[in-house]
Order: sequence, then C-alpha cells, then structure tokens
Amino acid sequence: MQLYAHNHGHQFLYKLSILDLQASTIFCGLVSYSEVRDAEVRREGMNRFVKGALLLMFAAFLGECLEFIINVVLAKELGEEGLGLYMSIFPTIAFIVVIASLELPISISKFVAEKEPIFHYSMLKHALWFATLCTVAFTAIALFLFPLIPVFEKYHPFVKWLFIVLIPVITFSSVARGYFMGAQKMAKIAVANFIRRAVQLGFLVLIFHFFDFDLQTSILIGLCAVIVCEMAVLAYLILAFVGQMKSFRKQPRAEMSAKKVRKSLLEVSLPTTGLRIFHAATFAIKPFLIKAALVKAGMAESMAIIQYGKLAGVAFTIGFFPAFIAHSLLIVLIPTVSEAYSKRNYDELHNLLRKVLMFTGFYGFPIVAVFYLFAGELTTLFFENSPAAGYLQLLVPYFLFHYFVIPMQAYLIGLGLVKDAFIHSVITTAISFVMMFMLGAMPAFGMSGVILGMNMSAVLLTFLHYATICKKLGLSWTLKREQLGDLR
Repeated sequence: MQLYAHNHGHQFLYKLSILDLQASTIFCGLVSYSEVRDAEVRREGMNRFVKGALLLMFAAFLGECLEFIINVVLAKELGEEGLGLYMSIFPTIAFIVVIASLELPISISKFVAEKEPIFHYSMLKHALWFATLCTVAFTAIALFLFPLIPVFEKYHPFVKWLFIVLIPVITFSSVARGYFMGAQKMAKIAVANFIRRAVQLGFLVLIFHFFDFDLQTSILIGLCAVIVCEMAVLAYLILAFVGQMKSFRKQPRAEMSAKKVRKSLLEVSLPTTGLRIFHAATFAIKPFLIKAALVKAGMAESMAIIQYGKLAGVAFTIGFFPAFIAHSLLIVLIPTVSEAYSKRNYDELHNLLRKVLMFTGFYGFPIVAVFYLFAGELTTLFFENSPAAGYLQLLVPYFLFHYFVIPMQAYLIGLGLVKDAFIHSVITTAISFVMMFMLGAMPAFGMSGVILGMNMSAVLLTFLHYATICKKLGLSWTLKREQLGDLR
C-alpha cells in the first residue's frame, strides 16, 4: 500500500511537471506571439508614417514650387512698393485663419488618432455643429471690428470684405482637414495642398495676363487669389468628407455627447489656438516693428516698406521653401505621436524622435549651405541687384533652426505639452522683439540688426523645445535613455 502510494505520488508529480511544462510552453508561445504582433504593429505604424510623410512632402514640394512662381509673379506685377504692402497685410490673413480655424485640424486629428473608429461619426457630427456656431460668432465679430481697424486704410475698400468671406471657408475646411489628418489619409491632405497653390497661380496668371490694374486693385487681385484657392480647397475637402460620412453610416458606431466632444476638442484647441494667435499676432506686428526700427535708424518710410518687402517677399520665400518638408512631418507627427503616447509606446516615441531629427539635419544643413553660397543667383529671380541676397545669407541660422522647430512643435502637441510650447514662444518672441528693435534702430546695423534678433529667437526656441521633449521622454541631450522622466 505504501509502495502504491509512493509510486502514485511520483506519477502525480510527473504529470504535474508535464502540465507545468505545457503551460509554460503555451505562455511563452503567447508572449512570443504578443511580441511579434507588437513588432508588426509598430512596423506597420512606421510604414504608414513614412508613406504619409513622403506623399505629403511630394505634394508640398510641388505646392512650394508653385508658391515660388506665385511670389515671382506678384513681385513682377506689384513692384517693390506693392509687394511690400501685400506682404504687410498678409500676416493679418494668417491671424484671421488662426481665429477662424480655432485649431480644429489639430484637435480633431488628435481626437481621431486616440479614439476608436466607432466614435468618429458622432464626434464629427458634433464638431460640424460646433464649427457652425464658431462661424456665426466670428463673422459677427468681424463685421463689427473690421471697419474700425486702421490697417485697412491703405488698401482697396473691398479687402475687408474678402477677409470676412474667408472666415466660414477656413472654419468648415478645418473640420474635414482635421479628420483626414487624424485618420492618416494623407492623400486627401496632399491633394488639397496642391489644389491651393495650383488654383492661386492659375487665377493670378489668368487675371494679370488679360487685364491691367492700378496698384491698389492689383493688390486686391492678389488677395482675391488667396480667397479663391481656399474656396477650391473647401469644395474638394467637403466632397471627400461627405463621402466619408456616408460610409460611416453603414458601419457600427457609438454615440458621444456634444458636451464631451466640445470638451475634448477645446482641451487641445484653446491652448493651441492661444499659441497660434500669439504667433499670428506677433507675425502681424513684426512688419510694423521692423519698419519702425528702420525709420528710427534714419531710413525713409517708403524705403523701409520696400526693404521689408524684399525681406519677406524674397528672402523668406526662398528660405522657407524647404520648410514644406518640416510641415509635412508636422501633419503626420501629431496623430502618430498622440497615438503612441496614448498607448504608452515609449520606445516608438524615442526612436521616432531620433529619426525625425536626423532626417531634418540630413536635408537642412545642405540646403542652407546652398542658400549661403548662391544667395545672389537665387534672389535675382525676383529683383536685380537686390539687398535680399545679403538678407538671405544672414538668415541662414533662422531658417535652419526653423526646420527643427516645426517637428518638435508637433511632438509637444502630441505629448500634451502645448502650454510649454506657448511659454517658450512668449519668452523667445519677447527677447527677439527687443533685440530686433534695439539693433535695427542703430544706423550701423539697420536690417542686419533686425535679422540678428530673429536668429537669436530661432536658436533659443529650438533648444527650449528640445530640452522639454527630452525631459518628458526621459532622454539625455544626446538622446540616450536615462529614465522615464515625466511620462504619465
């Protein structure tokens, strides 16, 4: 009996060990499968990121080529003073676009990237109602304020009405753009970006070829081209968006309350809009600050306007031409970083940051070297013997660091650090404006002093963004992992 019990005990232990081994094998198999599956998901996400970025870059490159031609056409048709006036009012357009969009492309894309597809239809439906309310409110405010703004006095009386028409166009296109960004349907965004520039160029060439106008009317036509191209973009995006909404109705979907959707959107939209309003406001102030500094340095006001036109219309046009690459990265990075951060995929965030910075340096350094070495040849495409060549060479650091700042800003938005980005912008802009005015007002420096102040702000902003991202991701300055930092 004892022998039977002893043997039975050994058999039981043997069977138990076999079961443990089988369980361990099954568990290891599950872990291995999970790891393989995670690797496949990460690889698929990276492939989607790269394809989307390349597609946007290609379309943006074509768009930037067209914009370059657009600015050449404007320079020829408007002349030096007319181009200065056109570029002086352009920051006001940027400000209106920021207000009208309420940064819905950013907030909607972040929401779509983080939420399951079953919630998308409900969210977009509420977002459209929200956009409608914003359009009515902003249009009413514009109708009251625009006649009181003195900046319009130097322009055609119809200019202010063009800007009012722009408000609903931008607001509704922002909803559609935000969805396609968040769903990473970058082909739609790429086509929309190309349509904008192609229509603008076609409109300008057609009108200026058949008609001659005085200076005020020519500037008005240039601004009309902006409105017409935005309407064309809206028509394309709305058609694509309506088709997408119809397909949602055939799929399973879950409802969300309007209050929750508004809260989710405003949590991102308000701080991001605050950041963009600040940028747009400072961008709108900058032409007048620069002209005031140059006048104080002893330059005639008409000459100051001409010099600013060459700075913004020539040097900026050339220097920001390659920024289409950075902007393409920003569009793809916001939903990608938001999704990775919501799933706590820290390794993906680390690796993506390294690759983005390496890629930016890979194209940024050679491009600014070309700007510096061939500044004269590039600027003569606009005006002969232009001082813009010297401006372009001095602005090399500004452009280079700007290429790095744009994808870093996308990272800050995706990591929920919009407030930090806003603080960085306030600090660097305050320092920049002080230095721009002080140095620009010195007769020995003039426009060179203004550019030095701009360079200083670009360098400082880049390092503030970089330090904040590294701290959040637990990375050293050399992008080596130290700890989890503030990730939570």
